[in-house]
This record gives sequence, C-alpha cells and structure tokens, in this order.
Amino acid sequence: MEDLINVDKEIEEVQMIQDVLNINRNPKVYVDHMNPLVYYSDDQFRQYYRLKKPTAENIINIVRHQLNHLNNRGRPVSPEIQVLAFIRYCAKGADQNEISEQHGFHQTTLSRIIKRVAIALSYHRDEYIRFPTPAQLNIVKQNFYAIAGCPNIVGCIDGTHVKIKCPTVDYPLLYIDRKGDYSLNVQVVSDAKCRILDIVARWRGSVHDSRIWNECNLKAKFGNGEINGILLGDNGYASSRYLLTPVLNPTTPSEERYNRAHIRTRNVVERLFGYMKNKFRCFFNTIKVDLETKNAVIIALSIICNLYIEEKLSNNEDMSDNSDDEENQAIAPLREAANIQGNIFRQNYINRHFNR
Repeated sequence: MEDLINVDKEIEEVQMIQDVLNINRNPKVYVDHMNPLVYYSDDQFRQYYRLKKPTAENIINIVRHQLNHLNNRGRPVSPEIQVLAFIRYCAKGADQNEISEQHGFHQTTLSRIIKRVAIALSYHRDEYIRFPTPAQLNIVKQNFYAIAGCPNIVGCIDGTHVKIKCPTVDYPLLYIDRKGDYSLNVQVVSDAKCRILDIVARWRGSVHDSRIWNECNLKAKFGNGEINGILLGDNGYASSRYLLTPVLNPTTPSEERYNRAHIRTRNVVERLFGYMKNKFRCFFNTIKVDLETKNAVIIALSIICNLYIEEKLSNNEDMSDNSDDEENQAIAPLREAANIQGNIFRQNYINRHFNR
C-alpha cells in the first residue's frame, strides 16, 4: 500500500507550484470599450462624429445584424463601436493610428472595422440610393422647376475626384487625374434637395466624365425610355434628348436666360460635393484603405449622406452652399460642334421654354 500514489497530495503539490509561478503575474482584466453614445453629450457627439445621435443610431441599426461582435484579444468590439469608429475615421480624415487610439484598440483592428462596416452598409445601397419611381418624378420635377424655371428636370449629374493612395496594381499611373493626384472619378446624380439618386464609384481618375456616363446603367435607362425626364450636366458631357448642357457662346437673350437657369439649377450637385467633402474629410484628403475597399467606403458614406440630408430636411435646415466645380472646358468646344442632334434638341428646349 505504501507504493500507491497519494492523488490528493500530488494535486496539492502541483497547485503550490502554480501559485509560486503566478505570484508576480498580473491577472488579465477585460474592460468594455467606452460607448460614445452614452459618454458624450449631444453637442460633443455631433462635433466628433458629424451626426446627431438619432441618425447614428439609425445607421447602427441598419447593419447591426451584419456586424457581430469583433473579437479584439478578449475585448469584443460591439457593432455600435465599429460603426462609430468608421464614421469618426471618415469624418476626421486622419491617420488610422489616431482614431484607433481614441476608441481603445489597435490600428489593425480599425482597418478590419473600416472594411467590415463599409461592406455591410454598401449592401443596402438600393434601399437608400435609388432613382425616383415614375409616380415620384413629378414631385422631383416640381422641385427643380421651383429653382429657376427649368421644366422636366429629374436630376443633375457631375463627377468629382476622390483622392486615394497609390494603388498596388500593375498600372497605377492610370489612376492619376488631371491634377496629378491618384484618385477615383465618382459620378453622382442628385435631386433638387441634394439627395444622391445614383452613384458610380469604380472608375479610375484618368477617365473622363463623359465615358463614365456613356457606359453607366442609368444612361441605358434614359435611352430605353424607362425614365421620363432630363438631366442637367456641365460641358464635359454631350447634349442629348435626356441630358442638357449650357450653351458655350450664347448669342440670343433666350440662350442667356437658359444658361442662367441651367447654372442655378445644376448648382445643387456642386453643393452636394462641397457638403460631402466638408462632412467627411476623407473625401477632401485621401481615403487610405485598400483599393478593393474604396468603392464600398464611398457607397457607404453616400448612404450616410442621404440619411443626414433627410434629417436636415425634416428639421427644415438649408444645405450649405459649397461649390466644388470641376467642369472641364478644354474639350467642350469639340464635343459641342460634333453633337448636332443634341444641340438641336437643346435649341428646341430653349425656344420652347425661354423664348419670351
């Protein structure tokens, strides 16, 4: 019996050894991340995140079911914190290290969060960025007509360049725009209230606005008669029966009246660009994420812009007038002379509505 092992004694000795080894080891303490919705006052929250709390909560609820808690070394990041960190990064346009430190996790975690939230939000594109139905178009036309008397207008179109870091692709020079920056050329169509109706965010910065328009699905819908109305664009586009541009060299009073009305009406899309770049400084500075994530980030921020504009409209607040005109006049005279049918349609439009 003396040769038998005393199990209880062996367990006691092992426990004593573990206690000695752990005597100077600090126990791990897991602390929950600070929730800005609770911690900050309404004014502080709007200053940091450029949104009111109800709008932020609405955005969080849109993607809550898609964003599970992100494991961060034993400190899970909630969907609320993920969405708010994404918004803060885009609103500040700062280095990821700065934003990650503010929210209590590592830069690599923020990089994962940006991609997760952008993709989750972009899945809801068709719900929040869509062209009006035929029943809604009459209201859109009335809103545009109230600006400067241009009838049958359903949207204003333009392109804006969003700076990106040098992409890791075979031919990065294709992303250099006319200003010498790496960028994406983003086509946007807005309504009279600066809401985004359509967006194309996948083209390189060297591509001209007219090519993006000629190859987008929206043009096909206008050409097939699915949309009854006219867009207003700058002279970077060619005039047609569904897209009107200004007259380069007006020679009659009616053409001058048309140009003034055109400029005043089309200003809504310029104001939208100024608003987006002021609200989210990453548009104004540089979106420092991988190329495959940039498109999702732009779409996600466009959805957030629409939600915030709806909030401003519901509170009867005016959109700030920030112009970001990127009109390209260099090739406009050549396109103007070559586009005979479009010019005839535009002249008939001028004679019918501006010949007083």
